[in-house]
Amino acid sequence: MDTVDASAHYSQSIDEKPSLLVLILDTNPYAWSTLSPTLPLERALASILIFINAHLAFSHANRVAVIASHTKSARFLYPVPTAAAASATGGGGSKEEALRDANKYRQFRLVEDQVQASFAQLMKETTVDGLRDAKETMMAGALGLALAFVNRLARVDDAAGGGAKDGGGRGGGGGGGGAGAGGTAAGEVTSMNARILVISVSGDLAEQYVPVMNSIFAAQRKRIPIDICKVAGETVFLQQASDTTRGIFMQLEHPESLLQYLMMCFIPDNATRRHLIPPTQINVDFRAACFCHKNVVDIGFVCSICLSIFCTPPEGAICTTCNTKLDISALGNFGRKPAVVLTKKKRTKKLKPSKATSFSNEASATSTPGTPAS
Repeated sequence: MDTVDASAHYSQSIDEKPSLLVLILDTNPYAWSTLSPTLPLERALASILIFINAHLAFSHANRVAVIASHTKSARFLYPVPTAAAASATGGGGSKEEALRDANKYRQFRLVEDQVQASFAQLMKETTVDGLRDAKETMMAGALGLALAFVNRLARVDDAAGGGAKDGGGRGGGGGGGGAGAGGTAAGEVTSMNARILVISVSGDLAEQYVPVMNSIFAAQRKRIPIDICKVAGETVFLQQASDTTRGIFMQLEHPESLLQYLMMCFIPDNATRRHLIPPTQINVDFRAACFCHKNVVDIGFVCSICLSIFCTPPEGAICTTCNTKLDISALGNFGRKPAVVLTKKKRTKKLKPSKATSFSNEASATSTPGTPAS
């Protein structure tokens, strides 16, 4: 019957797996204060909420989580526990608010209310004294929370697909995985396309080199791409995270157009990117940070046991990580004193005197002063 209309028919297997988006928002007040003339934090948060609603609009089974990477902590903005969400939103709102939001999709309203309320609570708890000497963001902790959240949902959903009867797919703990999907029943979700999106505004994270690298390798093993939306600042390790996990790295040339970048570059999930040509990195900086001074180095010394990196040989030739006695006799003075390149002196080749030169010398020797030589 497929050849009746003289056309070719192909059976395509459509990937109906739901998509999980874990968004990490860098809420460093120092970095956002420099961006306030072009992109205020409130405007950026509004653009992010629109992007999250677009992600949820693709499928009713899609899930989302929002994590704030603050100066000294990392916490979930969504989902949050039920009691905390009720207290933050004022117990469900008044009757006027319910009538006003009657025509809005309920999942959109829940996400917006919880994210805004949790963000306002986070800013309220942030004091001036707490920001002293804390100009870095807790990106390593946020990546750890994101990976744990993804692993928890996959484990719970696999158990639910195996015949769990207690509604394990709904899961609690920070609002649960079902909160992001509108409360799916047990057994509906068997696998997910998970990805992590980091919206970063801070600089390099040399102090968190080891935990960030551990998170990168864990995401690579679980095949979870880490997308980086770099609004401001320069970082080496987030660029390596995107390249290692096959994610998307985008340095924004116009931060005020954050929503356009999010909708055009970061909205496709893992399954959709197979049919698209995502932005790729041309030059990736693979430098590392030393364990002794937390500086990004081009050339360093690596421990042969634990692979710790040092900018100079450790004191006493003892590795500060594994306490192993290192043999640095082969290094000599390299690393302690600046290297001196010894150059050999060029030998000047003596030229043999020519016949004309010897004749002239003999003539000048026999001639008397003032008389020309014959």
